[in-house]
Amino acid sequence: MRLDFTQGENALARALAARQSPPIDLTVSNPTAAGLPVPSIRLPQAPSYEPHPRGLPAALEAVAAYQGIQPGRVVLTASTSEAYSWLFKLLCDAGDEVLVPEPSYPLFGYLTALECVTAVPYALRWDGEWHLDASNLRFSGRTRALLVVSPGNPTGAYLKEDERAALASACRAQGCALISDEVFADFPAFEDRRRARSAASYDDLPAFSLSGLSKVAGQPQLKLAWIAAGGPGADEAVRRLELIADTYLSVSTPVQLAAPGLLAARGPFQQAVQARLAANRAALAAARGPGAAWDVLRSEGGWSQILSVPRSRGEEEWALALLEAGVLVHPGYFFDFPDGAHLVVSLLPEPAQFARAAAILARVLAA
Repeated sequence: MRLDFTQGENALARALAARQSPPIDLTVSNPTAAGLPVPSIRLPQAPSYEPHPRGLPAALEAVAAYQGIQPGRVVLTASTSEAYSWLFKLLCDAGDEVLVPEPSYPLFGYLTALECVTAVPYALRWDGEWHLDASNLRFSGRTRALLVVSPGNPTGAYLKEDERAALASACRAQGCALISDEVFADFPAFEDRRRARSAASYDDLPAFSLSGLSKVAGQPQLKLAWIAAGGPGADEAVRRLELIADTYLSVSTPVQLAAPGLLAARGPFQQAVQARLAANRAALAAARGPGAAWDVLRSEGGWSQILSVPRSRGEEEWALALLEAGVLVHPGYFFDFPDGAHLVVSLLPEPAQFARAAAILARVLAA
C-alpha cells in the first residue's frame, strides 16, 4: 500500500465505545445535528445533463455575488477538501511543499499526502490572541503555497491586514500562492477593523479563497463548495482549474440549481448560529468563575473554543475524566498544539445542554 495512515483507536475512542449511555457531545460540528434552522429548499429536478466544468452559470453568479468577485473567477467543487486537492494538483509537483498552520484542524496532513505533497507546519503564536508571524515562516526551494485558515479552527483567529500584507510580501519573494480557508468567516464573535478581507479580493498576490454551503448555509450534506481565485494570474489559474474540474465533474446538477436559493436563504441560519455561539460563550464564562485554574482563551470567531487547563494531568487524562463525568471534548493534541495543556469544545450544541456540560466541565477541572 502507498499510504500508511495509522487507524488504531486511542484511549478516548475506546472509553467512548465502552460507555453505556451517550455523553453530552461538545465535539459536534455538524449543523444538521445541532437543532439549527437550516435553509429548507426542494432540490430541483435535472432531467437533462449539460455539464459545465466550472459550474452552472446561475450557481457561479450566486457564489460570485457572495464572494464579491466576478463569476469568471469561481470554480465549484463538491467540498473544500476537494478544493484543496485540486489546488495542490494545480500548484504542486510530487515532493513539493505547502506551509500549514499549527494548531489547526487535523486534515492537512492527509490531504497533502494523498497528493504526494509535503505539509510543513508553521506555529501560530499566542500572547492573549493568536498571531501569524511571517518572519517565522520557513520557505524552501520547493514551497509552492502557504495555507491560512481565517478564522482558524480551533483558534478562532482571523487573518489581520498587517499579517496578510507581510504574507503577501513573503509569498511574492518566494513565488508561491496563498490558499485561504474561509469557511467560518461569516461567524465573528465581535467586530475588528484589523481583519483582512477575503484573500481573493486582493490583487497583489496569487490567492485562492475556499468556502462552501456546509458552514455558510448549514448544508454539509448537499456537497457544494468553491474556489475563488484572485491576484496576478487568476484568469490562467481558473483556466487550468477548469481542466481539472472537467476531468472529475464532481458537482451534482441539482445542488447547483439550488445554490442561488440556498445562499439567498442563509440569513436565518447564520443568525441562529450567532445567537447560539454567543449564549454558549457566556455559559462557559459563567461556569468558569473567578480564580479558576483553567481559562477560556480569547476567540475572534468560528464554532470552537479552546480551554487552557492545568498541567497536573495530561490532555487525554482530562478528556477521559470529563468523559467519565458525561462530557465529550477534544484533547488539544488532536489539533497539534505545540505546547501547553488544552481542550477544545464545540460551541454548536443546544444552549441548555451546553450549560449542563459547562457546569460538569468546571467541576471536573476544579477537582
